[in-house]
Amino acid sequence: MPASTHPVVPLRPPARPAQENLPERSVKKFKDVKGCDEAIAELKEIAEYLKSPDKFTRLGGKLPKGVLLTGPPGTGKTLLARAVAGEAGVPFFYKAGSEFDEMFVGVGSRRVRALFAAAKKKAPCIIFIDEIDAMGGKRTNWESSGGSRKTLNQLLTDMDGFEENSGVVVMAATNLPELLDSALTRPGRFDRQVAVTLPDVRGRQQILELYLAGKPVAADVDTELLARRTPGFSGAELANLVNESALLAARHDRDAVSAQLLDEARDKILMGTPRIIAQEARRLTAYHEGGHALVALYTAGAKPIHKATIVPRGHALGMVSQVPDKDEYSTTRQQMMAHIDVCMGGKAAEELIFGEDQVTSGATSDLRQATRMARHMVVDCGMSDRIGPVAVGEEQSPSTRQAVDDEVQAMLKAAYQRVVSLLREKEGELHRLAQALLQDETLTLAEIKSLLMGRDGAELPGGGGGGGGGGGGGGSGGWRGVGVAGAAAAADSAGDAAAPAAAAASAAASSVASAAAADAPAAA
Repeated sequence: MPASTHPVVPLRPPARPAQENLPERSVKKFKDVKGCDEAIAELKEIAEYLKSPDKFTRLGGKLPKGVLLTGPPGTGKTLLARAVAGEAGVPFFYKAGSEFDEMFVGVGSRRVRALFAAAKKKAPCIIFIDEIDAMGGKRTNWESSGGSRKTLNQLLTDMDGFEENSGVVVMAATNLPELLDSALTRPGRFDRQVAVTLPDVRGRQQILELYLAGKPVAADVDTELLARRTPGFSGAELANLVNESALLAARHDRDAVSAQLLDEARDKILMGTPRIIAQEARRLTAYHEGGHALVALYTAGAKPIHKATIVPRGHALGMVSQVPDKDEYSTTRQQMMAHIDVCMGGKAAEELIFGEDQVTSGATSDLRQATRMARHMVVDCGMSDRIGPVAVGEEQSPSTRQAVDDEVQAMLKAAYQRVVSLLREKEGELHRLAQALLQDETLTLAEIKSLLMGRDGAELPGGGGGGGGGGGGGGSGGWRGVGVAGAAAAADSAGDAAAPAAAAASAAASSVASAAAADAPAAA
């Protein structure tokens, strides 16, 4: 068979436009960035240096070559980098880390060289590499000559090639700083790291006011109250919340965004869209949620209730939402025990009203969270008289492991008995609360207090009192930090999504969520 006469065309990297490294002029300023005052304070020095380098160099000062912005997604890292360029009035070269990754070996390193060459011509300027972990991940021994390794090596070489105070500042952002190669974060490269954390209450209020500005807003919207009800939300999530509420307003032919629409948008983001369930399931859910609510009301240390609802959303048949009244970064033993008691409220109410044989799997996630919290107290916090003030490591002797299990079990049993006794004492209030939920579907804290005690009732000892809950880190982690105690209609994984591991106990707030197995009769 004759050899083919067609010429062999070698593979070549795709051509790139000649203008791929043109900088942009950022119009963003620090006043456009809300919710991260600490990060702004650190970055003002970089902007000042780019505007007035002589102010620093005449005293022998040396500005860092690289600034690494770290933090969760949606906290405004890219916006901050643009604001630095806008404040300094310098060109801004934006690149995503994935842009340097190609199937052809050598393309990535060539793009790095071209980017730095273009930046040197425009100095003073800023190079910003978003999601730098896509190109700057830790190198391994088996990556002998891969394209990603060559790209990273080229980045390191170019950063070293800058003269001190050259006027080019390299900024980068990542959600996963632990994945970066150590050579990238050593002094002389990205030697300054700025943490861009989730906003606190004041920051969330500023962000909400920023995104609500220019929109028709009803008079009942209280941004401070809404900020307290959205712990754990990032700036991007708050923007989504405002946008969802505007869409709901348009869908319902409203003229303005109201507090009720913002609350509905929050529930939709956290729990999903409403569903329709059978009447028997509604009745069981009303008592389940009523149990959670009453325990939260009468237990000292429980976070204040925001509302109780039996409107089914997503996996959940209902929920009791607890919101901290302030940001706190530690949790007391009283608050942890209150969290366990509130988790037990749903199951205890079912047993009290329907009998032991009619208890459903709706408390699956409640029990999981209570167990995690109790174990966290015993293993991590040394809050056990039997085990003592010891942080029990992962490597445990069989006797220690058994002692921990016994102590956790004893704590949970004691909590359940406390809750059963409380609900038995308050059984009349439980019936009234459940009937009100069946009628109105959603009750706020004020409505619950008015129903149970009258409008001028005495102050409650627990979370219902408006401040007893504190708001600290809540133990079992948190689903965006919002307390949710409810009966879910799907598999246990819904509870896992709502409540991560107990190791996140020092977060700003916590959640309580319960998941019912798919075969639960009430979920039919």
